Amino acid sequence: MLKDNGFEVVVNEAARDRAATKEELLAGAKGADAILSILTDKIDADVMDAGLSTLKVVANYAVGYDNIDVNSAKAKNIIVTNTPGVLTETVAEHTFALILSIAHRIAESDKFTRDGKYHAWGPELLLGTNIAGKTLGVVGLGRIGTMVAHHAVKGFGMKVVYTDLKANPEFEKEFGAVFADSIDTLLPQSDFVSIHVPMNEANRHLINADRLGKMKKSAYLINTSRGPIVDEAALATALKDGVIAGAALDVYEFEPKITPGLIELSNVILTPHTASATLETRNKMAEMAATNIIAVLKGETPPNLVQ
Repeated sequence: MLKDNGFEVVVNEAARDRAATKEELLAGAKGADAILSILTDKIDADVMDAGLSTLKVVANYAVGYDNIDVNSAKAKNIIVTNTPGVLTETVAEHTFALILSIAHRIAESDKFTRDGKYHAWGPELLLGTNIAGKTLGVVGLGRIGTMVAHHAVKGFGMKVVYTDLKANPEFEKEFGAVFADSIDTLLPQSDFVSIHVPMNEANRHLINADRLGKMKKSAYLINTSRGPIVDEAALATALKDGVIAGAALDVYEFEPKITPGLIELSNVILTPHTASATLETRNKMAEMAATNIIAVLKGETPPNLVQ
Protein backbone atom coordinates (compact mmCIF):
# COMPACT_ATOMS: atom_id res chain seq x y z
CA MET A 1 0.00 0.00 0.00
CA LEU A 2 2.77 2.43 0.90
CA LYS A 3 4.82 1.66 -2.21
CA ASP A 4 1.72 1.91 -4.39
CA ASN A 5 1.32 5.45 -3.09
CA GLY A 6 4.84 6.32 -4.16
CA PHE A 7 6.59 6.09 -0.80
CA GLU A 8 10.00 4.54 -0.25
CA VAL A 9 9.74 1.84 2.42
CA VAL A 10 12.72 0.82 4.54
CA VAL A 11 12.28 -2.27 6.72
CA ASN A 12 14.55 -3.10 9.65
CA GLU A 13 15.21 -6.67 8.49
CA ALA A 14 17.64 -7.31 11.36
CA ALA A 15 14.82 -7.04 13.92
CA ARG A 16 12.44 -9.63 12.49
CA ASP A 17 12.89 -12.00 15.46
CA ARG A 18 13.87 -9.52 18.18
CA ALA A 19 13.11 -6.03 19.39
CA ALA A 20 14.80 -3.19 17.53
CA THR A 21 17.71 -1.58 19.34
CA LYS A 22 17.78 2.09 20.25
CA GLU A 23 20.53 2.61 17.69
CA GLU A 24 18.39 1.03 14.96
CA LEU A 25 15.42 3.19 15.88
CA LEU A 26 17.53 6.34 15.82
CA ALA A 27 19.02 5.43 12.44
CA GLY A 28 15.60 4.53 11.04
CA ALA A 29 14.04 7.79 12.17
CA LYS A 30 16.70 9.93 10.55
CA GLY A 31 15.28 11.40 7.37
CA ALA A 32 11.99 9.48 7.70
CA ASP A 33 8.62 11.08 6.99
CA ALA A 34 6.83 8.31 8.89
CA ILE A 35 7.56 5.51 11.34
CA LEU A 36 5.42 2.39 11.42
CA SER A 37 6.18 1.13 14.92
CA ILE A 38 5.30 -2.07 16.72
CA LEU A 39 4.76 -2.32 20.46
CA THR A 40 8.38 -3.31 21.17
CA ASP A 41 9.65 -0.13 19.49
CA LYS A 42 10.23 2.51 22.15
CA ILE A 43 9.56 5.73 20.29
CA ASP A 44 10.82 8.32 22.76
CA ALA A 45 11.91 11.93 22.44
CA ASP A 46 15.39 10.91 21.23
CA VAL A 47 13.97 8.90 18.36
CA MET A 48 11.62 11.74 17.40
CA ASP A 49 14.48 14.24 17.55
CA ALA A 50 16.48 12.02 15.17
CA GLY A 51 13.77 12.51 12.57
CA LEU A 52 12.55 15.90 13.67
CA SER A 53 13.31 17.73 10.41
CA THR A 54 11.13 15.33 8.39
CA LEU A 55 9.06 13.14 10.70
CA LYS A 56 5.32 13.76 10.47
CA VAL A 57 3.67 10.63 11.89
CA VAL A 58 4.29 7.62 14.11
CA ALA A 59 1.76 4.93 13.15
CA ASN A 60 1.61 2.27 15.84
CA TYR A 61 0.80 -1.29 14.76
CA ALA A 62 -1.21 -1.85 17.95
CA VAL A 63 -4.18 -0.54 19.87
CA GLY A 64 -2.14 0.46 22.92
CA TYR A 65 0.51 3.12 22.49
CA ASP A 66 2.38 3.09 25.79
CA ASN A 67 5.56 2.48 23.76
CA ILE A 68 5.29 6.02 22.35
CA ASP A 69 6.03 9.25 24.21
CA VAL A 70 2.80 10.92 23.15
CA ASN A 71 3.52 14.12 25.05
CA SER A 72 6.84 14.58 23.26
CA ALA A 73 5.15 13.89 19.94
CA LYS A 74 2.56 16.56 20.65
CA ALA A 75 5.22 19.07 21.60
CA LYS A 76 7.09 18.33 18.36
CA ASN A 77 3.92 18.43 16.20
CA ILE A 78 4.26 14.76 15.27
CA ILE A 79 1.01 12.87 14.75
CA VAL A 80 0.48 9.54 16.54
CA THR A 81 -2.00 6.92 15.30
CA ASN A 82 -3.01 3.40 16.35
CA THR A 83 -5.15 0.47 15.16
CA PRO A 84 -8.24 0.30 17.41
CA GLY A 85 -11.29 -1.89 17.00
CA VAL A 86 -9.80 -4.50 14.70
CA LEU A 87 -8.29 -6.44 17.61
CA THR A 88 -11.43 -6.63 19.71
CA GLU A 89 -12.92 -9.95 18.68
CA THR A 90 -9.57 -11.72 18.30
CA VAL A 91 -8.22 -10.69 21.70
CA ALA A 92 -11.56 -11.49 23.33
CA GLU A 93 -11.47 -14.96 21.75
CA HIS A 94 -7.93 -15.53 23.02
CA THR A 95 -8.91 -14.30 26.47
CA PHE A 96 -11.76 -16.76 26.59
CA ALA A 97 -9.53 -19.52 25.25
CA LEU A 98 -7.28 -18.87 28.25
CA ILE A 99 -10.25 -18.93 30.63
CA LEU A 100 -11.38 -22.28 29.26
CA SER A 101 -7.86 -23.67 29.19
CA ILE A 102 -6.97 -22.78 32.77
CA ALA A 103 -10.36 -23.91 34.10
CA HIS A 104 -10.16 -27.28 32.32
CA ARG A 105 -6.39 -27.68 32.78
CA ILE A 106 -5.86 -28.08 29.03
CA ALA A 107 -2.13 -27.28 28.99
CA GLU A 108 -1.47 -29.60 31.94
CA SER A 109 -3.50 -32.36 30.33
CA ASP A 110 -1.70 -32.01 27.02
CA LYS A 111 1.71 -32.24 28.68
CA PHE A 112 0.55 -35.13 30.88
CA THR A 113 -0.53 -37.08 27.79
CA ARG A 114 2.57 -36.26 25.73
CA ASP A 115 4.81 -37.29 28.63
CA GLY A 116 3.30 -40.77 28.51
CA LYS A 117 1.65 -40.50 31.93
CA TYR A 118 -1.86 -41.38 30.74
CA HIS A 119 -2.26 -45.03 31.69
CA ALA A 120 -5.94 -45.23 32.63
CA TRP A 121 -9.04 -43.10 33.05
CA GLY A 122 -9.69 -42.11 36.66
CA PRO A 123 -12.45 -40.13 38.37
CA GLU A 124 -9.98 -37.70 39.97
CA LEU A 125 -7.56 -37.38 37.05
CA LEU A 126 -6.69 -33.71 36.37
CA LEU A 127 -9.89 -32.30 37.84
CA GLY A 128 -10.70 -28.79 36.68
CA THR A 129 -13.66 -26.51 37.29
CA ASN A 130 -16.82 -25.55 35.41
CA ILE A 131 -17.25 -21.99 34.21
CA ALA A 132 -21.03 -22.11 33.70
CA GLY A 133 -22.73 -20.26 36.52
CA LYS A 134 -19.44 -18.82 37.80
CA THR A 135 -18.72 -15.09 38.13
CA LEU A 136 -16.38 -13.31 35.74
CA GLY A 137 -14.84 -10.09 37.02
CA VAL A 138 -14.04 -7.71 34.16
CA VAL A 139 -11.49 -5.03 35.06
CA GLY A 140 -11.88 -2.32 32.42
CA LEU A 141 -14.99 -2.16 30.25
CA GLY A 142 -13.56 -1.15 26.90
CA ARG A 143 -14.25 -2.91 23.61
CA ILE A 144 -12.37 -6.07 24.55
CA GLY A 145 -13.70 -6.30 28.09
CA THR A 146 -17.25 -5.92 26.75
CA MET A 147 -16.73 -8.66 24.16
CA VAL A 148 -15.28 -11.02 26.78
CA ALA A 149 -18.37 -10.38 28.89
CA HIS A 150 -20.55 -11.15 25.86
CA HIS A 151 -18.88 -14.55 25.42
CA ALA A 152 -19.16 -15.24 29.14
CA VAL A 153 -22.87 -14.47 29.44
CA LYS A 154 -24.24 -15.40 26.03
CA GLY A 155 -22.03 -18.41 25.41
CA PHE A 156 -21.38 -19.92 28.81
CA GLY A 157 -24.05 -18.67 31.18
CA MET A 158 -21.62 -16.87 33.46
CA LYS A 159 -22.42 -13.94 35.72
CA VAL A 160 -20.48 -10.71 35.24
CA VAL A 161 -19.30 -8.11 37.71
CA TYR A 162 -17.26 -5.23 36.28
CA THR A 163 -15.37 -2.15 37.33
CA ASP A 164 -14.53 0.90 35.24
CA LEU A 165 -14.32 4.67 35.63
CA LYS A 166 -18.11 4.82 35.72
CA ALA A 167 -21.10 2.50 35.54
CA ASN A 168 -22.61 1.53 32.19
CA PRO A 169 -26.38 1.00 32.61
CA GLU A 170 -26.87 -0.22 29.02
CA PHE A 171 -24.19 -2.89 29.48
CA GLU A 172 -25.74 -3.92 32.78
CA LYS A 173 -29.16 -4.27 31.18
CA GLU A 174 -27.91 -6.31 28.22
CA PHE A 175 -25.73 -8.71 30.19
CA GLY A 176 -27.25 -8.66 33.66
CA ALA A 177 -23.93 -7.32 34.88
CA VAL A 178 -23.26 -5.73 38.26
CA PHE A 179 -21.06 -2.66 38.69
CA ALA A 180 -18.33 -2.74 41.35
CA ASP A 181 -17.21 0.70 42.51
CA SER A 182 -13.60 -0.48 42.82
CA ILE A 183 -11.36 -3.38 41.93
CA ASP A 184 -11.16 -4.19 45.64
CA THR A 185 -14.91 -4.73 45.66
CA LEU A 186 -14.79 -6.82 42.48
CA LEU A 187 -12.03 -9.26 43.44
CA PRO A 188 -13.71 -11.14 46.33
CA GLN A 189 -16.83 -11.71 44.19
CA SER A 190 -15.08 -13.16 41.15
CA ASP A 191 -14.22 -16.73 40.19
CA PHE A 192 -12.28 -15.47 37.17
CA VAL A 193 -10.71 -12.01 36.91
CA SER A 194 -9.89 -10.71 33.41
CA ILE A 195 -7.73 -7.58 33.00
CA HIS A 196 -8.58 -5.09 30.22
CA VAL A 197 -7.20 -1.71 31.29
CA PRO A 198 -4.59 0.41 29.46
CA MET A 199 -1.00 0.60 30.63
CA ASN A 200 -0.21 3.81 32.49
CA GLU A 201 1.50 4.62 35.76
CA ALA A 202 -1.79 4.56 37.67
CA ASN A 203 -2.34 0.95 36.56
CA ARG A 204 1.19 -0.31 37.18
CA HIS A 205 0.92 -3.23 39.64
CA LEU A 206 -2.84 -2.75 39.82
CA ILE A 207 -2.77 -6.44 40.71
CA ASN A 208 -0.33 -6.79 43.60
CA ALA A 209 0.15 -9.06 46.60
CA ASP A 210 -2.53 -7.29 48.61
CA ARG A 211 -5.14 -7.59 45.87
CA LEU A 212 -4.25 -11.18 45.06
CA GLY A 213 -4.98 -11.84 48.72
CA LYS A 214 -8.48 -10.42 48.23
CA MET A 215 -9.32 -12.99 45.54
CA LYS A 216 -10.96 -16.34 46.27
CA LYS A 217 -8.55 -19.23 46.79
CA SER A 218 -10.44 -20.96 43.98
CA ALA A 219 -10.15 -17.98 41.60
CA TYR A 220 -8.15 -17.51 38.41
CA LEU A 221 -6.44 -14.39 37.02
CA ILE A 222 -6.27 -13.74 33.25
CA ASN A 223 -4.20 -10.93 31.73
CA THR A 224 -4.26 -10.10 28.01
CA SER A 225 -3.77 -6.36 28.54
CA ARG A 226 -0.23 -5.26 29.45
CA GLY A 227 2.31 -7.08 31.61
CA PRO A 228 3.26 -4.41 34.17
CA ILE A 229 -0.35 -4.20 35.35
CA VAL A 230 0.41 -7.38 37.32
CA ASP A 231 3.18 -7.65 39.90
CA GLU A 232 4.54 -10.94 38.55
CA ALA A 233 6.76 -11.69 41.54
CA ALA A 234 3.72 -11.39 43.80
CA LEU A 235 1.69 -13.52 41.37
CA ALA A 236 4.33 -16.27 41.30
CA THR A 237 4.30 -16.39 45.10
CA ALA A 238 0.49 -16.41 45.23
CA LEU A 239 0.30 -19.28 42.74
CA LYS A 240 2.96 -21.28 44.55
CA ASP A 241 1.37 -20.75 47.96
CA GLY A 242 -2.20 -21.45 46.83
CA VAL A 243 -3.44 -17.91 47.45
CA ILE A 244 -5.32 -18.26 44.13
CA ALA A 245 -5.97 -21.37 42.04
CA GLY A 246 -4.29 -20.34 38.81
CA ALA A 247 -3.49 -17.74 36.18
CA ALA A 248 -3.25 -17.37 32.42
CA LEU A 249 -1.01 -14.69 30.94
CA ASP A 250 -0.40 -13.45 27.41
CA VAL A 251 1.66 -10.40 28.46
CA TYR A 252 4.54 -9.99 30.87
CA GLU A 253 5.99 -7.40 33.20
CA PHE A 254 9.50 -7.61 31.73
CA GLU A 255 8.55 -8.89 28.29
CA PRO A 256 9.92 -11.00 26.69
CA LYS A 257 11.54 -12.17 29.94
CA ILE A 258 9.35 -14.20 32.28
CA THR A 259 9.59 -13.62 36.02
CA PRO A 260 11.50 -16.49 37.67
CA GLY A 261 9.18 -19.02 39.22
CA LEU A 262 6.27 -18.69 36.79
CA ILE A 263 7.52 -21.13 34.16
CA GLU A 264 7.99 -23.91 36.69
CA LEU A 265 4.40 -23.72 37.92
CA SER A 266 1.76 -26.02 36.49
CA ASN A 267 -1.16 -23.78 37.50
CA VAL A 268 -0.29 -20.99 35.07
CA ILE A 269 -0.70 -20.87 31.29
CA LEU A 270 1.75 -18.68 29.37
CA THR A 271 1.28 -17.52 25.76
CA PRO A 272 3.81 -15.23 23.98
CA HIS A 273 1.75 -12.05 23.50
CA THR A 274 -0.25 -13.69 20.73
CA ALA A 275 -3.79 -12.63 21.69
CA SER A 276 -4.18 -10.73 18.40
CA ALA A 277 -2.24 -13.29 16.35
CA THR A 278 -4.64 -14.32 13.64
CA LEU A 279 -3.96 -13.84 9.95
CA GLU A 280 -7.10 -11.77 9.50
CA THR A 281 -6.37 -9.41 12.39
CA ARG A 282 -2.67 -8.87 11.76
CA ASN A 283 -3.31 -8.14 8.07
CA LYS A 284 -6.02 -5.62 9.00
CA MET A 285 -3.71 -3.97 11.54
CA ALA A 286 -1.09 -3.52 8.81
CA GLU A 287 -3.68 -2.02 6.46
CA MET A 288 -4.88 0.40 9.15
CA ALA A 289 -1.35 1.52 10.01
CA ALA A 290 -0.54 2.06 6.34
CA THR A 291 -3.81 3.94 5.80
CA ASN A 292 -2.96 6.26 8.70
CA ILE A 293 0.48 7.01 7.22
CA ILE A 294 -0.88 7.61 3.73
CA ALA A 295 -3.49 10.04 5.03
CA VAL A 296 -0.97 12.11 7.00
CA LEU A 297 1.57 12.26 4.17
CA LYS A 298 -1.20 13.42 1.83
CA GLY A 299 -2.07 16.21 4.24
CA GLU A 300 -5.28 14.55 5.43
CA THR A 301 -6.54 13.67 8.91
CA PRO A 302 -5.77 10.00 9.63
CA PRO A 303 -8.76 7.81 10.57
CA ASN A 304 -7.19 6.58 13.83
CA LEU A 305 -5.70 9.65 15.44
CA VAL A 306 -4.33 9.32 18.98
CA GLN A 307 -3.23 12.96 19.11
